[in-house]
Amino acid sequence: MKLKKERPRLRRLIFTLSLVVFVIQLINFLIFGGVLIFLAESGRLGEVNSFNRALPLLFAAVTSLPVGTLLAMVMVRIPLRGVNALVHGMERLADGHFDERISLGSGPQERRIADSFNTLAGELQNTEMLRSDFINNFSHEFKTPIVSISGFAKILEHGGLPPEEEREYLHIIASESARLASMATNVLNLTKVENQNILTNVTEFNVSEQLRKCILLLEKRWTAKNLDIVADFGEHKVRGNEELLKQVWVNLLDNAVKFSPEGGALMTSIRESDGQLRVEIANEGPQIAPEAMKHIFEKFYQGDTSHASEGTGIGLSIVKKIVSLHKGDVTVSSTPSRTAFTVTLPGA
Repeated sequence: MKLKKERPRLRRLIFTLSLVVFVIQLINFLIFGGVLIFLAESGRLGEVNSFNRALPLLFAAVTSLPVGTLLAMVMVRIPLRGVNALVHGMERLADGHFDERISLGSGPQERRIADSFNTLAGELQNTEMLRSDFINNFSHEFKTPIVSISGFAKILEHGGLPPEEEREYLHIIASESARLASMATNVLNLTKVENQNILTNVTEFNVSEQLRKCILLLEKRWTAKNLDIVADFGEHKVRGNEELLKQVWVNLLDNAVKFSPEGGALMTSIRESDGQLRVEIANEGPQIAPEAMKHIFEKFYQGDTSHASEGTGIGLSIVKKIVSLHKGDVTVSSTPSRTAFTVTLPGA
């Protein structure tokens, strides 16, 4: 990065360092002058030869003040060029220019500082892009049901509709209202778990029974797509926050139903080994793109930018955070015919 005009703070720092050098030289000069005065008064410089030998020293002491100060002002700029670049880069980041990158030189320490700064800038840039995408996606998802509710409510307000058509419009309004409530709930849940660092309300419970209840909770959704439900698990227990883990299964099951083709299969399994519990929720359907796999658990990320499917990119980030609170892990694998999310938790 080309250094631009030096900032006032940097110029003040150079001036301060130069002033320090000047004061040090002035003290040396005063000490040297004091010694010369003492020698002169004591008669030790009375001889011509002795005084002539002292003159060059006196001249050097006097000229060293401006020359030394000038050299100090020039020399201190060299090590401070990196500081100037770093300060300038930080000011650019503070102004929202997250594409800013710096180079401080070839030294190991300089490279380390520059790499750390550039990594930070890159992360901020990615976060800003995700935030911008979320605003666009959320605005779209939020606006669509509101427009539907408003439109059908106005039609019903005019009256004179056949009973069947009236029931259909009321069903759409109820469905879109539920969709809005779901989005609001997801945002609130994300805020709640993001601010939580300690797992509370930990109990031991039957996770198999909980998973079965979550499947039944989404019965209307998977029956509407005529999905075949395959539940391959026995009875297993886990220690954790029952309410939070319920959110994990509901989000993953809802995701699986959403991307399953009509008449496909939704598969769930639980395995326990080496003191760990592995819950897998899989669905038949399209493969997740490799680029989307890298960001799938990031907050606000949506792989489907066409808005063909509902969602705001919040559900999977909630899953990731809740599983992390339980000292577990969540992974995803995807092939052209099958996608599976695996949650690994410590056993009871």
